[in-house]
Amino acid sequence: MPDFSKLCARLGYEFANVSLLETAMHHRSWNAENDGGESNERLEFLGDAVLGWVVADIVYTQHSDLPEGKLTDLRKSVVNANALAEVAIDLGIGEFLMLGKGEDGAGGRSKTSILSDALEAVIGAVYIDAGPQVTHEVVTALMGKRIVDAVGGLDRLDSKTRLQELAAQLGVSVHYAVEDEGPDHDKVFFATVIVGDRKLGHGEGKSKKAAEQIAAEIACDVLNSEIAS
Repeated sequence: MPDFSKLCARLGYEFANVSLLETAMHHRSWNAENDGGESNERLEFLGDAVLGWVVADIVYTQHSDLPEGKLTDLRKSVVNANALAEVAIDLGIGEFLMLGKGEDGAGGRSKTSILSDALEAVIGAVYIDAGPQVTHEVVTALMGKRIVDAVGGLDRLDSKTRLQELAAQLGVSVHYAVEDEGPDHDKVFFATVIVGDRKLGHGEGKSKKAAEQIAAEIACDVLNSEIAS
């Protein structure tokens, strides 16, 4: 078993049952090549639900002035594959992942989908190990500042609409190309936005809309930068 002490220190939580954390690091590609144990997919399923609950509770409690639609936007801005992968990178989860040789060789330790799934699995593991109150504290420590930062960017969250408006000003069209991979119950979507004849943004998410929004936000930043210069 890898030495998870560094990861626990970064997470701010010491597991009573460290085998839960080990399972959270088991990508299905590793299990396909090794006997025993299980992949992190069940923990990921649990962690996804727990993370959504905690973040929803935080934004509801701390932002009583925001209507339901804005609360939803705020939650989505910090609970998406790209944002979660950034948290996973901050924690250094990639170095602890247990991957199959092929996935490891293909750069799996830095893939957004694998990192975000692993973070959700870690949250699921904390929930089983310590229960809802401690999990709430751990998630708050991980996501609190990101939620505060996201409040200031609420007007930017509907990136597809903003991109459409920018494209109209420039007299060019906007198209999205979306692909997906994975089983029906756990698909990951990859979106590319084409503005005029240029591919200006790429996004990844657990829904087509989420992936398109991320791609659109990147494209908006590119266009705004070009307009400013």
